[in-house]
Amino acid sequence: MSFWHELLKSEGGKILLVVLDGLGGIEIDGKTALEKAYTPNMDKVAPFASMGLTIPVEYGITPGSGPAHLALFGYDPLEYNIGRGILEALGIGLNIAKGELVARGNFATQQEGIIIDRRAGRISTELNRELIEKLNSHIENIEGIDISFYSGIEHRFVVKLVGDGLNPNITDADPQKPGYPLPTVKPLTKEAGKTARIVNHLILMIEEVLRKEDRANSVLLRGFSTYPDIPTFSNRYKISSMGIAAYPMYIGLASLVGMDIPSLKCKNFKEELNVLKNEIDNYDFFFLHYKYTDKAGEDGDFEKKVKHIEAFDMTFSDILDMGFDVIAVTGDHSTPAFLKGHSFHPNPLMILSKNAREDGLKRFSEKNARYGSLGVFYAKKLMLLLLGHALRLKKYGA
Repeated sequence: MSFWHELLKSEGGKILLVVLDGLGGIEIDGKTALEKAYTPNMDKVAPFASMGLTIPVEYGITPGSGPAHLALFGYDPLEYNIGRGILEALGIGLNIAKGELVARGNFATQQEGIIIDRRAGRISTELNRELIEKLNSHIENIEGIDISFYSGIEHRFVVKLVGDGLNPNITDADPQKPGYPLPTVKPLTKEAGKTARIVNHLILMIEEVLRKEDRANSVLLRGFSTYPDIPTFSNRYKISSMGIAAYPMYIGLASLVGMDIPSLKCKNFKEELNVLKNEIDNYDFFFLHYKYTDKAGEDGDFEKKVKHIEAFDMTFSDILDMGFDVIAVTGDHSTPAFLKGHSFHPNPLMILSKNAREDGLKRFSEKNARYGSLGVFYAKKLMLLLLGHALRLKKYGA
């Protein structure tokens, strides 16, 4: 454990970490989505905040959602390289035993061997459940390995493999961009040869079951993973915590590091805010996730991303009224609509606290954040800043 672990105090202020997924962007007509958005509630408090920019993994490296969030939670994403599969599986409430292998799945659209839509038009969750039921009724076992499918939200699902000799060290069955064929899964180690062979066979079987579907006639599988060994958030920071999200993967991230999650699943951000308000007295740290900014960015819809930022801002006064001692607003990664995907650009960050230095910047934006007192730093250091602002760290040395 790092030296600062000895400095932790079990008392101090309440902390709220708000993650607007994919918040950062690239200028279109001179402004990013955050800069174009009308955000009077964030603007009102921006002059009293400390601002800066965070780097999720490393300069120039585009992060996935898993490592980007783990960095915000204070875990080095290079040390804890967690597969997407385990996050999605935990997010939908699956119990994963040692040695069991899981992967995140997307229903996708294939045409003449080419993936033309990685999300099958974002099919409905109801259709997803029908397709999962069909897959489970047709595919049960390959080479002595039991296969099970589980529905997520819209196009997302989880596949679980149970049996001897499974190894997560295989490549993804995902071209990452439309316009390319589905790649063959390859082993990254000799021990993973059997697993790669089974997964390739599995994909062929899935496509046979789905071949008459108009949109969801193929699948992408990625993030093959087993349950990792990772220290809990409470042991790492000596603080009680809750993670609040509507999408399974982010529930999975919170669950993975040992945060409590609400007993009832949230369907939208309004329900997330109700949970936050009801639970504020029961925990000292909250992670609150807002998905819609990332979704609009990935769809390449700049104006929709602007509107989702504005919709969040309309709720921000209610968040301020809840009485947190420290509030951080940031993104896990940037998702510029221009690129229709994640990018390497640093994430804008705003910290509000009575112990924060006031940067005097008029708006919360990428441009202003670059002039903030926090500078540009690695996201894995954010938790120490939040603990410091909450007066949860003792003095170091005499």
